[in-house]
Amino acid sequence: MIIVTGATGKLGRRTVERLLDRFPAERIGVSVRDPRSARDLADRGVRVRRGDFDDPASLVHAFEGAEQLLLVSLDRTGEECVTGHRAAIEAAVKAGVGRILYTSQMGAAHDSRFQACRDHARTEDLLRATGLPWTALRNGFYAASALQFLESARRTGDIALPADGPVAWTGHDDLAEATAAILADEGRFEGPTPPLTGPAALDFDAVAEIAAQATGRPFTRTVVSDGAFREQALAHGAPAPIADLLVSIFAAARGGEFTTVDSTLAELIGREPATFRTLLEHAWVE
Repeated sequence: MIIVTGATGKLGRRTVERLLDRFPAERIGVSVRDPRSARDLADRGVRVRRGDFDDPASLVHAFEGAEQLLLVSLDRTGEECVTGHRAAIEAAVKAGVGRILYTSQMGAAHDSRFQACRDHARTEDLLRATGLPWTALRNGFYAASALQFLESARRTGDIALPADGPVAWTGHDDLAEATAAILADEGRFEGPTPPLTGPAALDFDAVAEIAAQATGRPFTRTVVSDGAFREQALAHGAPAPIADLLVSIFAAARGGEFTTVDSTLAELIGREPATFRTLLEHAWVE
């Protein structure tokens, strides 16, 4: 049995769908905070159990019988994030899980400028310490994040963001397909995978050109200071830790932490991953 956490989220849900293309429903289980949110999966024969990262006993029950566990990283940062991951990993050991796959990120490192990448590095340390077989999926930076940064520019035509660097923006659908392929081929990767990235690394100057080509409208790229961007985020209601997290993405990009482009994702899915233009057109034009 393959158990997936976060199965109602963007990546988890897509991965479950791709697993259902490959395996009978009875071989797939999901661990979700609220089982009602996955009722449609239960109706299709998927095992649905409550698994709350703040209730370790529930996780042990949710992971019962798992040959493989896909641990989708939590939407938390810092100690709160790592504590949740630790609870899940300890529950997996108690439940007798055979292998853990974890959705890490390209650039995961203890000295990363981006808090999430430091959290991923600490979680990979926890996995390494279990003695279990494990795989860290070093996913490319989600293109959905770039599209969120572009929301105001979609209206104004001005991409006003801090100075950045090239990022290998990568689509959720391609990563879900690759994750299902790795789960179907146990042991293909031991430890961290190569970066699972889209086909090109782009900075927001390049993104402005792509947006103009895709929409037929002009887009400008305005560089704002990190401090001004942080103040804007706070003014729009972002808590201070989130504002700091957003700023750190640009600092990490300037440091070249997300520039690598690798062929592994294409090899896993059997085709070129979606380009950023394709993803933007799907979100904006279609």
